[in-house]
Amino acid sequence: MTHPALTPNRTAVITGGASGIGLATVKRVAAVGLNVCVADRDEEALGSAKEELAKLATRGGDAILAVSTDVTRLESVEALRDAVLDRFGEVALLMNNAGTGGGGNPWQNYEGWQRVLGVNLWGVIHGLQVFTQGMIDQGTPCAIVNTGSKQGITNPPGDAAYNVSKAGIKSLTESLAHQLRGIDGCLVTSHLLIPGFTYTGMMKRFLKEKPPAAWLPEQVADHLLAAMERGDFYVLCPDNEVTPEIDHRRIDWATGDLTENRPALSRWHPDYEAAFDAFMAKGRS
Repeated sequence: MTHPALTPNRTAVITGGASGIGLATVKRVAAVGLNVCVADRDEEALGSAKEELAKLATRGGDAILAVSTDVTRLESVEALRDAVLDRFGEVALLMNNAGTGGGGNPWQNYEGWQRVLGVNLWGVIHGLQVFTQGMIDQGTPCAIVNTGSKQGITNPPGDAAYNVSKAGIKSLTESLAHQLRGIDGCLVTSHLLIPGFTYTGMMKRFLKEKPPAAWLPEQVADHLLAAMERGDFYVLCPDNEVTPEIDHRRIDWATGDLTENRPALSRWHPDYEAAFDAFMAKGRS
């Protein structure tokens, strides 16, 4: 790992870190000598993750901190920060990764909207509000990763609340990158992780076996860390079925709805089915 924040004895904080992409990333950084703080509100998964990580970390359990955290609550994220600084004294990597789905469509399931936006979007906002200034003030190389989704870009029908939350993360992280870039001497980089179809804990609730098309969380973690080494901001992940080329074409089409004044979400509009298929068949120009 050549990103200057990811060096031995530095400290990583990862929310939603007890399972899925979060846990896979925690494992990778713990194995190369970073201190790690796993934040999650699933107490059972948190305990299991702590035991597993202690076996991987170069300094064993001394390098592992597990903190029960509800990212929807500012005071809980503040307590997380205080626990990390008390134990390790600094933060080199902040990964705002906690997420959930099953929100609702535009005029349905108000409670689902509250829950999904609270975790996915407000969880990231709270993480940035609580940790960013301190990371800037440290004067050391640091990185902030926010976990978005392709659904926040192409906006497929099915769960508007989830799409809105991930679209908000994209916009927020772009603003973060711009502002950090304008601060003299700032050594904090930012990265938007955009996973593809990934077999995570959320997926396991519906599918007992990994679909052939899906990536494993470990593949996403490896893709993220390689992108950070290159200095990439947008970390767009493929999977076993969707190539980067397909992703690029789908994103181009989605943007074209606005620039060509097509109906919203025309990719799924029956009148545009043939045009979309032809567009995809042409390949990226």
